[in-house]
Amino acid sequence: MAKKIKHTMKSFGIYESFDNDSKDLPRFLERTTNIPVRENIEFGYVLHITGGKGKKLTFQIDHPPFKNDAGQIRPPFTGEIYINSNDYKFYLGDRVWLPLEDKLGPWRLRTFCQEITIADKTLTIVPE
Repeated sequence: MAKKIKHTMKSFGIYESFDNDSKDLPRFLERTTNIPVRENIEFGYVLHITGGKGKKLTFQIDHPPFKNDAGQIRPPFTGEIYINSNDYKFYLGDRVWLPLEDKLGPWRLRTFCQEITIADKTLTIVPE
């Protein structure tokens, strides 16, 4: 029988800006589910995963219905990444950009491993 991975949500809420090109996770600033609508505010969660080396994580961010440059409603953000160690930390999040008004509302962030939900958190962008 395959060994189950272990996972814990270490933090959620507001973070310093995340650099996609860096191996470092963003620094945690504040635990909250209500994110003030501010340009470039970073929000999300960090998972600590053990025993998962080589397994694939998939993720999805469901967001309020805002439009892309072509005027169409943007689909959820999705992606995948492979766990590269048996002691792995994973950040899933986004940041608010202009125009601010269409980013207000619930943002549901989910992470899956082998089609099983291992994290599900809703963070709400709220007026300041």
